Amino acid sequence: MTSAAGPNATILEGVGQTVLVLSGKGGVGKSTVTVQLASALRAAGHSVGVLDIDLCGPSIPRMLGLEGRDVLTTPQGKWVPVYVDEDQRFSVISLAFFLDSKSDAVIWRGPKKNAMIKQLLTSIMWNVDYLIIDTPPGTSDEHISVMENLRSAAVLGAVLVTTPQMMAVGDVARELTFCRRTGINILGVLENMAGFVCPNCSECSNILATGGGEQLAVKAGVPFLGRVPIDPMLALCSEKGENYLVKCSSSPAAATFKALVTTLTPQSDNQMEVEK
Repeated sequence: MTSAAGPNATILEGVGQTVLVLSGKGGVGKSTVTVQLASALRAAGHSVGVLDIDLCGPSIPRMLGLEGRDVLTTPQGKWVPVYVDEDQRFSVISLAFFLDSKSDAVIWRGPKKNAMIKQLLTSIMWNVDYLIIDTPPGTSDEHISVMENLRSAAVLGAVLVTTPQMMAVGDVARELTFCRRTGINILGVLENMAGFVCPNCSECSNILATGGGEQLAVKAGVPFLGRVPIDPMLALCSEKGENYLVKCSSSPAAATFKALVTTLTPQSDNQMEVEK
């Protein structure tokens, strides 16, 4: 696994704006949010990339139906991202592409993880309007490495993902503090798993606590970006690598992601026609 990264390598060359998807807690759906936000941006007409920096749990390729794909290298040593669509306006890089099998475990100490993050931020041949970065949970040294390297890049900000329970909200509140201390703009809080959508009648029922994400946003003085209910079809599409926004374009969850793109890209024409 080699690249052209060096001490003076340019951070995220070829990227317009970068959005970080963060949470202080695992299992809240950061990867799901990353994939759906990227898909919604692409549906709105933007070229988009996804950078999977969750080194120990890289799940983005499976969610996009890209497992088993190879990463090509240019003569200059740059990695060419794997493309989701034929017109090459939706691209992905993940450590999963470099593993021999999907069951391989990444057992690395901090310095090796930090070196790989630096490579991922400097050695990819991007050509995108927006790059969505899926990060690992917590506020570990991987986060610090990401933030330090992004100081010279155009970063729109961070979307903080939580679930409704106050236990999760407390962990995400620490992530919010981390963003403020490291100078990362907070785009807002998104509440995932906010209710359950019945696959038969489409009624949304609150099976968990409600409102924790919005309470956190109000208390912290940051925007509340909406609620994404639990939808069995979203889970199924993620497992199969299918485009949820195409298959379930009228669902409440799809509406939330479309509205999120409108919020984050007010300069766009905001036409949210999902491409077939």
